[in-house]
Amino acid sequence: MSTAARPRERRSGLMARRSTAYGRGGPLVYLVALLVVALTLGPVLYGALGGFRSNEQLARDPAALPDPWLTRNYEGVLGNSGFWTYALNSTVIALITTVVVVLAGVMAAYPLARYQFKLREPLFMVFVLGLLFPAAVAIVPLFILVTRDLGLGNTWWGVALPQAAFALPTTVVILRPFLMALPKELEEAAMIDGASRIRIFWRIALPLSMPGLVTVGVLAFVASWNAYLLPLLLLQGDMRTLPLGVADFSTQYSADTAGVLAFTTIAMIPALILFLAMQRRIVSGLQGAVKG
Repeated sequence: MSTAARPRERRSGLMARRSTAYGRGGPLVYLVALLVVALTLGPVLYGALGGFRSNEQLARDPAALPDPWLTRNYEGVLGNSGFWTYALNSTVIALITTVVVVLAGVMAAYPLARYQFKLREPLFMVFVLGLLFPAAVAIVPLFILVTRDLGLGNTWWGVALPQAAFALPTTVVILRPFLMALPKELEEAAMIDGASRIRIFWRIALPLSMPGLVTVGVLAFVASWNAYLLPLLLLQGDMRTLPLGVADFSTQYSADTAGVLAFTTIAMIPALILFLAMQRRIVSGLQGAVKG
């Protein structure tokens, strides 16, 4: 064995031992992870279990398990027509927001990733700086623009379009590395075969960047589902969404703690299920964005 090969073997062995050690983790790592999981899931489990209890049980022992288990709180929420109105509004607004975010985001990210032009990087920095611009800063002019100038007050589109606009910087930042990582040979081969730029975009770029599209789509849907400030200012009456419905229900039935917990638990179930079902795709999508 040559002398030059031995240092390389030692370095590779050292890196393998380090990766194995980091992979196993120590007791402190597991303890911190357990604390994070407890702090994250604790309120969710407490609310879900509290919905199976009566107000008398909650007042007697707030930390106990349901005894007996009661379903009337959840049945009352599901039997409330107002809940389904709130759920319909949240679903439609979230779907519109997601579609607009994904389509507009990928069409904005594609030229920033695949084309070479003079102001490409400064233009991309505009989207990066958009990450530092919260919706609360522009809420008053946004309210005037949507209600008076556009005439979209108290409508689904009036909430969905501003939400999509504020989600666009995150979408572009995530999708650009995916599109930049696509091999140029694919585009060159397609152009030799006579494919146009638009055809390359729809037939090659979009399918290959699907993990990133799923990631930004799920993030946009969950953010829209949980949005509170914009719907609070722009929606009234039967157009209100589930987060506003939770607040209304909590105010109207402030003495019914168990019913409020049941309403809150059901309201967060769709977004929670979607996020858990897509968590692997989200992680892989974010990893691909970092690698790119």
